[in-house]
Amino acid sequence: MQIKSHIPFFLLLVLVSLTIGICSLMLGRFSITANDFGLLFRSLFNSNIKIPPQITTVLFDIRLPRILVAFLVGGTLSITGATYQGMFRNPMVSPSILGVSAGAGFGASLAILLGLSSFLLQGFSFIFGIMAVAAVYAISHSTGKKFDKCLTLILSGMIVSAVFAALISILKYVADPNNALPSIVYWLMGSLSEIEMKDLGFIAAVSLPGLLLLSLSGWKLDMLSFGDDEARTMGVQVNRIRIMVIAIATLMTAVAISISGIIGWVGLIIPHIARMLIGPKNSVLLPASFFIGGIFLLIVDGFSRTVSSMEIPLGITTSLIGAPFFIYILMKTSKKNQV
Repeated sequence: MQIKSHIPFFLLLVLVSLTIGICSLMLGRFSITANDFGLLFRSLFNSNIKIPPQITTVLFDIRLPRILVAFLVGGTLSITGATYQGMFRNPMVSPSILGVSAGAGFGASLAILLGLSSFLLQGFSFIFGIMAVAAVYAISHSTGKKFDKCLTLILSGMIVSAVFAALISILKYVADPNNALPSIVYWLMGSLSEIEMKDLGFIAAVSLPGLLLLSLSGWKLDMLSFGDDEARTMGVQVNRIRIMVIAIATLMTAVAISISGIIGWVGLIIPHIARMLIGPKNSVLLPASFFIGGIFLLIVDGFSRTVSSMEIPLGITTSLIGAPFFIYILMKTSKKNQV
């Protein structure tokens, strides 16, 4: 019922996504005009129309995979951020809360230091991201039932993140300053400059099913917001849903980071924007966060690759946008508490 009543809003999001995606196809050092799009469209119905090979290469081999991956990465980070905020009952939580970003960063840094291929780099990043969250859950589980489970998960995430951050610093310290070190630093700042079509298949295979599963679990996250005991009285199997949500969100976040590097703030600020637009019900908030996050990263990526002759890493741009917005949220929350 929640989704049905918001169909016009989601149709608008789809329309905005398509519009910005098409505009992004035209942005770049190699100019693609509306006439080129018209020629490409007419060629679908007339085989005699020849498309210049440079246009098809730029559109289908470079820009289209990048744009689709940017949308999926932004959507993935946003929906996992909204999921964690709902599960932990804390609006200041981001997808990195359980250490997946730090673990993935260490895995990628290690792969770069060892001179491994881009495929193995993504694999190392993904595996160590999963290992970090597994370590967090193991530490939290070892504390038993004496302490609040959400609190121990957050504290365990801080511990594991600190350990992996220290390990990344060690790798940067021993890395070759003329080769490996710049690559490590650049990867940690986040970028989509080396995206290929295979990356699209990888993230789509995880993010799209994850989007469906998390959205269908939205009402259970709503129940968790009342507390574990209240959720149990309403028929929610608290431990099972928490493990399932963490597993899905971790897989989605690890895949996104392994492809794009560490892009901060998206999973923190976009759920707040979605909450302002559509309300706090997770059944509609989660898919809305996915679409708004995808739109946001499309805009950021287009800006980062066109504003100057050198491409700006996405992590820098999102931080410049996210930090002031975070201050705005804190000020707005403070004013509400004073009323």
